[in-house]
Formats: sequence, C-alpha cells, structure tokens
Amino acid sequence: MANPLPLEAEVGVIGAGAMGAGIAQIAAQAGHRVHLFDTRMGATDQATTKIGEALVGLAAKGKLARADADATIARIVPVHALGDLVSAKLVIEAIAEDLDVKRKLLRELEVVVVPEAILASNTSSLSITALAAGLKHPGRVVGMHFFNPAPVLPLVEVVVGDRTSASVAERVREFAEAIGKRPVVCPDRPGFVVNRILIPLLNDCVRLHEQGGISADDLDQAMTAGLNWPIGPLRLIDLIGADVHVHASEALWQAYREPRFAPPPSLVRMVESGRLGRKAGAGFYTY
Repeated sequence: MANPLPLEAEVGVIGAGAMGAGIAQIAAQAGHRVHLFDTRMGATDQATTKIGEALVGLAAKGKLARADADATIARIVPVHALGDLVSAKLVIEAIAEDLDVKRKLLRELEVVVVPEAILASNTSSLSITALAAGLKHPGRVVGMHFFNPAPVLPLVEVVVGDRTSASVAERVREFAEAIGKRPVVCPDRPGFVVNRILIPLLNDCVRLHEQGGISADDLDQAMTAGLNWPIGPLRLIDLIGADVHVHASEALWQAYREPRFAPPPSLVRMVESGRLGRKAGAGFYTY
C-alpha cells in the first residue's frame, strides 16, 4: 500500500533516547527526512552518532549498502526548538511516560505544526484519549507504540483514542506498513494489546521465582525451550528495565484492580535497590 506521507514529507521525532533514536532511524531508512528534537543538551548529537554507528555496522555485515547507510544518516537532522518541526506532517513523541509532561508537549506542538499534521505518541501505557483531552484538534492524536529495539521488532500498535479520527488512524497504519512494520489497530484500553497480556504473565513468572526453588536461568530456559520464547521472561524484564515494568504494572493495577497486574514485592524491592536490569548492570542477572 502506498505511503500516505510522500517521501519528501518531513517526520518529526521528539525524544532522542533509545526509542526516539530507533524511530528516527526507521523513518529515515524509509526515505523520510527526520527532524530529531530533545531538550537534553547533546542528546540528539549522541543519538545520531549511535544511529550512524548502527547503520555502518549493518553495512559492514552486508545487510545494508554503504551508500544507503550514508543517505539514511544524512536524512536525520538534529533540531533545537519545537518551532523547527513546523513543516512536519507527522510528529512522533517518545518522551518520558508522564501524562502531564506529554499533554504539555502536545499543547505546545498544536500551535507549532500545520493543521493537517498528525500527532502520535509512542506511549506504552497512557491513555490516548487522556493525552488528547483539552486540545483544539484531538482527532489528530493517535498512539503509535513501537517496541524496543524499534529498528528490529516489527510490531507497532496503532492506538485509537475516543476522538481519534478514523482517517488519521488509517494513515498511521499505512505509514507503519510503508516503513516496514506490522501495525495492529487497537482501542484505547489500558495496556493496549501486548502489555495487557504480557504484564500479568511476566508478573506470574516473577512470583514463581520469588517463591524459591527455581533459578532465574532455569525459569528462563523453561520458557525459551518449552514455549519457544526468543528470550526468557526475567531476561526480558532486565532488558525492558525493572523500573519501567513496575511503572506499567502499577498503571494496569490501577486500571483493572486485578491481583495479577500488581507488581510483585520482590520486583519492587529490586527497583528500590537500584537493580534495574541491563541499564544498571544488574537485575535478575549481572551484566
């Protein structure tokens, strides 16, 4: 299906962390000029450097032509103000999972971008309906939840809020397909699709581990060897970040009030002790 955004259309990405950088890389590889913005000093430069290294690495392995890698890098332009996104036809925010912070950003964006621009959130747990509340044009706000690492995992959840325009949802679905992803359109319910299923399942695995009698490695092997999971549940939490998982789990617990959604006590203690997983050098495993 044809890309709803012409290749000359600019895509804005806000947030130059792991997710934002990955989204910027995907859009640029698909041929879009990407304006990457972050309020943190030097964050966009660091992100573009890492993206360049990743692309050069792919070229070295023969998975990408070096000319295509160079062209992709050239299409990613760090910008230093929201006003620099004025010509973007699609803006994807990938900032901290904080409702108030995201809503403030969307209010600021609304007066910057052109009326037909789509405002997409990469949120993994927040309500798209709540994010759009109070905006003059809530119909153009949609969820576009990529999975980490964004350049590798194919799924994108296209989340339709109560006031999201049907045409906006369809354009975003088509855009996701055009950049090589597999979009799944879902309603604005807590956890969307994947986290609604995955969070309580991971919590069950943590509770089994905290009861004792099975090591982290044996539990992970049971799921990878027995159910063909590509990564064990405890290693997955380490990869996601124990703090991120606890935050999402608490949000779903507040929404559903079902015991399986509540974060297990041992996982909360891990977070309190600073054992957040890979990014901290220790979690269920030592890195």
